Amino acid sequence: MNKKSLSERDICSKFINPALEASGWDLQWQVREEFPITNGRIIVRGKLHTRAKNKRADYVLFYKSNIPIAVIEAKDNRHSVGDGMQQALQYADLLEVPFVFSSNGDSFLFHNKLVSEGNLETELGLDQFPNPESLWKMWKEEQGLDSVQEELVTQDYHSDGSNKSPRYYQILAINKTIEAIAKGQKRLLLVMATGTGKTYTAFQIIWRLWKSKTKKRILFLADRNILVDQTMTNDFKPFGSAMTKIQKRQANKSYEIYLSLYQAVTGTEEEQNIYKQFSPDFFDLIVVDECHRGSAAEDSNWRAILEYFSSATQIGLTATPKETKDVSNIHYFGEPVYTYSLRQGIEDGFLAPYKVIRIDLDKDLSGWRPEKGMRDKYGNEIEDKVYKQSDFDKKVILDKRTELVASKVSEFLKQNDRFHKTIVFCENIDHAERMRQALVNENSDLASQNSKYVMRITGDSEEGKEELDNFIFPESKYPVIATTSKLMTTGVDAQTCKLIVLDQHIQSMTEFKQIIGRGTRINEDFDKYYFTIMDFKRATELFADPDFDGDPVQIYEPKEGESVTPPESLDEEMDGDVGSSNGVTGFGENESEFDPSLRFDGREFQEGDLPRNRVLKYYVDSVEVRVASERVQYFDANGKLVTESLKDYTRKTVTKEFSTLDEFRKHWNATERKQAILEELANQGVFLEALAEDVGKDVDPFDLICHVVWDKRPLTRRERADRVKKTNYFEKYGEAARKVLDALLEKYADSGVVQIEETQILTINPFPEFGTPMEIIQEFGGIEKYNDAITGLENALYLEIA
Repeated sequence: MNKKSLSERDICSKFINPALEASGWDLQWQVREEFPITNGRIIVRGKLHTRAKNKRADYVLFYKSNIPIAVIEAKDNRHSVGDGMQQALQYADLLEVPFVFSSNGDSFLFHNKLVSEGNLETELGLDQFPNPESLWKMWKEEQGLDSVQEELVTQDYHSDGSNKSPRYYQILAINKTIEAIAKGQKRLLLVMATGTGKTYTAFQIIWRLWKSKTKKRILFLADRNILVDQTMTNDFKPFGSAMTKIQKRQANKSYEIYLSLYQAVTGTEEEQNIYKQFSPDFFDLIVVDECHRGSAAEDSNWRAILEYFSSATQIGLTATPKETKDVSNIHYFGEPVYTYSLRQGIEDGFLAPYKVIRIDLDKDLSGWRPEKGMRDKYGNEIEDKVYKQSDFDKKVILDKRTELVASKVSEFLKQNDRFHKTIVFCENIDHAERMRQALVNENSDLASQNSKYVMRITGDSEEGKEELDNFIFPESKYPVIATTSKLMTTGVDAQTCKLIVLDQHIQSMTEFKQIIGRGTRINEDFDKYYFTIMDFKRATELFADPDFDGDPVQIYEPKEGESVTPPESLDEEMDGDVGSSNGVTGFGENESEFDPSLRFDGREFQEGDLPRNRVLKYYVDSVEVRVASERVQYFDANGKLVTESLKDYTRKTVTKEFSTLDEFRKHWNATERKQAILEELANQGVFLEALAEDVGKDVDPFDLICHVVWDKRPLTRRERADRVKKTNYFEKYGEAARKVLDALLEKYADSGVVQIEETQILTINPFPEFGTPMEIIQEFGGIEKYNDAITGLENALYLEIA
């Protein structure tokens, strides 16, 4: 057997697999070949998108079926044994595995990451590959696990027999949590970006703890009904009859898995605190979903539940840990045992990237001052002062501003797809209602066909909340556009949301991350690969904040004998689920009982304002508002928003690989199949079709690139074809072959170089007139000489002429 002639796949099947099997590895459930690690980042330019190449390990070895312990990178025998090591180490870093191997079929190069001194790498014969127990023994000793801890750590995942298995970061999150609990840690925090499967991860953690009998009675807490219901019917479904949902005044103690709203078990009155019907040691595990909300505050009723069951192991789940001087997740739960960020999720291709359309309005930039004595449309004299962007839709309502925002949103949808699911985040419920009206008027043709085309989905609207599931459900056409203020900032699994509109002054990083998270899910079945953020109030400036996607940092300052409720919590309560309020009602969120000429904003209402009949909101319908500037920004590979045209991006991408035109020309001419170059450029986000719309659709891809990157005059395909016809290229071939080449040249002029590289072209007109594909190829003396003729034709097409 000539090993040098074997493919990489042959090396795996003939040498590496037998070596693994001989050393005791089960090829069915311990050895995962071609293991997918990432999906490949989605690159977006204009309306086009593509995926970068994904990361896929040739082998990942698992101890039992749930702990990745080693990576093997295979190469064909024309490479040295260590040629795959750097690639393998990259995969091992992502998977956080300690043992790394590279092989070319002759032997293995073994890199032991547990070694701190001496040789990190040693060469092993094919018959010397370590068995599972020997690798696990080294890893177990490094971790300091005793036999009881080992039994828990090696407990299997739940499997429903399908191909669904945890992604690499979910494996890490699950295993790190289980390891920490096995070692006795009682408070744990998991930080995972929205859309990365926190609930599925939580299910696998609970399943393993439950199945191993380490934890027997478990409570899963959330703060939205929809979160509990989605969890029970989806990820937690395998718990079956062992699971129940705690309702108001219900404390059935015969179940093992309990799910509940915080609000269902707490209240302002002692008899409403249902959780106290359970003994403090009843639960031995509590999982807190979206723990950045109520449970982060020291003095909240929700925190009281956790403190009551203080003997239980408690896990906090969040995409956005809340860290302020007054509120802290880390202060309670400790440093995160694992963090998977939005940036990493986008880089790995598991989360949808975004582009930002920043629209600045003239009154937002310059402010607005009323004329002396000016009155609003209800006859109230407007206080003379300069109103800034932060005042609009709170203190002053400019009707034409609302109409302009609705117009720009509708214009975007009309240019793309008017049935793209859209969420418009407004300042408050009043603003959300006015925006709904403006969008209905801008889309009267569709709104008249179905009144649910635009809906306000806010905490006070039963009709709107009833449609929330339909908005989320991918198969439901309506509602299309949802206006909201707080209700949809979190816990809404809107997989097909393609447009998020920010007409809200956002200063909280937590809230900003939650809002952005509404668009980050990918749904390939519904062509959802990326989303657009349309920003009218400069909220996306928070992307530039170093804290936007960094690791959480604790800045909480405990105050002796004092605790402060976060200022955001009132808004969250007032615009949350019905039944979720703690009894507080606020002005501005339920304004219908007041004279419409007397407008209140709950956050600014002061005692004495009502008797003085002070107007706190002015409604102005006579002030024009215009767009001052508009620009599009993209999320780049470094996690930064950049303002960049497709031409600029193409220029930067190509020159990174080819510094000069000569280098690119040599590479183009040396590559047998030009399609390979075009595919590689597409994988990097260079979309030639979009470029051709600017330069000319009949221009050859080679000319497009040379023109955009090096400013060369582009030739059309017809010009290149006619130039070849004037040469003596055809003369060395017989008459029949010349007719074929001439026809191929015409095909090139019509549809490009990729077409003529495929032999299938010989099956379409006019080639059947010349014979069958086999007969045509024989006219050239066989397939090799036919391919040589195509290569020669391409060389003639791209010959440089002084």
